[in-house]
Amino acid sequence: MSITQISVFVESKPGHMGRVLGAFAQNAINVHGFSASDTGEYGIVRFVVDDTRRAIAVLEGLGAAARKTEVVCVKLSDTVGQLQKVMETLAQAQLNVSYCYSLASTYIALSVRDIAAAETALKGAGMAVVDNSELADFMVGETM
Repeated sequence: MSITQISVFVESKPGHMGRVLGAFAQNAINVHGFSASDTGEYGIVRFVVDDTRRAIAVLEGLGAAARKTEVVCVKLSDTVGQLQKVMETLAQAQLNVSYCYSLASTYIALSVRDIAAAETALKGAGMAVVDNSELADFMVGETM
């Protein structure tokens, strides 16, 4: 059993990821999870969406370089040691994890050069920016 993810190669510049997300929104494609990594001038964004076929078509329409791959998705309880157990289980099976990311949460972590400016911009747009204690309060009793 696996899930399908889409990997998209985007320029590492302001607005490029937003263009992809805007196209998804215009086509009523819901993003269930994502991962973005910077490789210098370009980045790789991985998406898990509700309609992979339509998302690929939208990306092709944008001229974006994208591909589908299958990945394993594991449901964890929010308790100490669960992620470690997954990694140890795979290591014992002689399986290396190339990359991983979490899904199904509306909390996202963003790495930016100027944290204060990002917080100001996001709060100014009416978005909730949380700290460690607020995130911990949310996670009490939650499972992924």
